[in-house]
Amino acid sequence: MDLTQLEMFNAVAETGSISAAAVKVHRVPSNLTTRIKQLEADLGVELFIRENQRLRLAPAGHSFLSYSKRILALVDEARMAVSGDEPQGILTLGSLESTAAVRIPSVLAMFNQRFPKIQLSLATGPSGDQIDGVLDGRLSAAFVDGPILHPLLEGLAVYEEEMVIVAPADHAVITDARQVSGASIYAFRANCSYRRHFESWFHDQQSLPGKIHEMESYHGMLACVIAGAGIALMPRSMLESMPGSHQVSISPLPEAWRFLNTWLIWRRGAKTRQLDAFIGLLKPTP
Repeated sequence: MDLTQLEMFNAVAETGSISAAAVKVHRVPSNLTTRIKQLEADLGVELFIRENQRLRLAPAGHSFLSYSKRILALVDEARMAVSGDEPQGILTLGSLESTAAVRIPSVLAMFNQRFPKIQLSLATGPSGDQIDGVLDGRLSAAFVDGPILHPLLEGLAVYEEEMVIVAPADHAVITDARQVSGASIYAFRANCSYRRHFESWFHDQQSLPGKIHEMESYHGMLACVIAGAGIALMPRSMLESMPGSHQVSISPLPEAWRFLNTWLIWRRGAKTRQLDAFIGLLKPTP
């Protein structure tokens, strides 16, 4: 096994195609096919499931991909450390939608100015998706609702969010879940930590929400609430950034449920020089 094989493996894993991967790593397809088969023979497992002209990762391939990415990242870091060059390479970040929209735009702009040689990419989605992305190596780090107790992850708290219930404008202030028992809820998918937090609050108050309508954005949630179709939970910082925030009734959750910390997480022992540069621009929560 050598670094070239790992680079080829990563390219095939990302593209799902020998021909596309060959273009990416500037090799002929037959060379990639041979080297991937040699890698599988060396490891004694099949890394890909071959379906017609497409390749998708086998279970062993998913596991190997996270290690392969870490090995190549460490090699890049070692090269930069001995050469004294400024950080370069790739930093793939994940984020909650609210954090990406409100908290980190200025940080991203500053990062791009200070470290122009680092290629930064950002993907948004629920906490569950972001955690999975860090664990399987697709993401270098991610902003998620914390704290994070997974043994393979580490991180730090960076933002405190006040969670508020958003209801139609004529709705009374909500202090107890029984006031809105059976109400329609607008939320992200089931792996969203904020949705689970809202459902836990109902359960703690011995109450139940009505139908939960899954949405793809806070703007969609807010539009439904303004129309009088139900209620939603979101960070106050996100709500106040959106047009229409003055058209709803806003109720903070009770004190025990009111504040949540957003964490930046990464795989334990896999913090790269690029990630260190990014963390240096953050102001962690005390």
